[in-house]
Amino acid sequence: MKTVKSFQRKLATSILLPVLGFSSLASAAIDNSSLNPTEFREHVATYGLVYRLPDAVNETLNKSVVPLVDKKLVELKLTEEQKTKNIPHITVVHIHSADPSTPEKMLEVLPTPPKPLTVTLQDFTITEAAKGAGHPWWVDLGVNKQGKGYNEMMDYNTVATAALAPLRDGPLPRVTGPVYANMSDAGKKLVRNVGVSGVNVSENGKTLAVHNPHNTLVYSMTRLTPALQASLDDLAVDLNKAQPEGIKAEFKDISIVQLGFAGNVFKEIYRIDLANGKVTDMRK
Repeated sequence: MKTVKSFQRKLATSILLPVLGFSSLASAAIDNSSLNPTEFREHVATYGLVYRLPDAVNETLNKSVVPLVDKKLVELKLTEEQKTKNIPHITVVHIHSADPSTPEKMLEVLPTPPKPLTVTLQDFTITEAAKGAGHPWWVDLGVNKQGKGYNEMMDYNTVATAALAPLRDGPLPRVTGPVYANMSDAGKKLVRNVGVSGVNVSENGKTLAVHNPHNTLVYSMTRLTPALQASLDDLAVDLNKAQPEGIKAEFKDISIVQLGFAGNVFKEIYRIDLANGKVTDMRK
């Protein structure tokens, strides 16, 4: 691991990004033609900005939650889901780009992250990318939507999305094809304008706050049948019983990462310390 530099506040960015509409940040290099076909766009490379889960949270999950999840995956014979590798995290934003220099470009334009923040992880749910699309779907652990830490996450999602979305080459493959076809009009607009749904954007001086920060425990491309949905709903009930009070999590860094098609993180590239802004290249 090699320290790259200290993260310096970009004054112009911190002032302008919150008020810029996403339509004003469009790039000529962005191609939305993959939204027309009925099949998913071919996946080349997805990069993202995420908060890694603290070790203490992972220990709690590994003790009381993961065993229940693993047991259910075995019971349902979801073998690919069992094999999927992931660095546990909460996403800020993802972008697709075939340009291998994208992580460096992300670091260059990244708005100054928040200071260390604390949230409560709470409420397990089964999330389908778009109702009726069939896949992908996830088993998620949400963030309690109250408190200073949650508000800071939401505020940073707005400016980070505005800064990073122009670096994409088109929409995330997982929101194309059947997912895009089954999205609401509002979701489709986000995909066309920033390449992904579920993020905050500013338009006409107002913030559209739809971001839902969460940690994902299962990533799946298996068809979500009614029978499978019912079994997974039972799992969510059991998981919520295992963690009724939620799990307190203090985030001390944020990372630029590479992800698979469904959003699982398999490589950490840069880690930024939230206390002092120090950037570490995790590849060295």
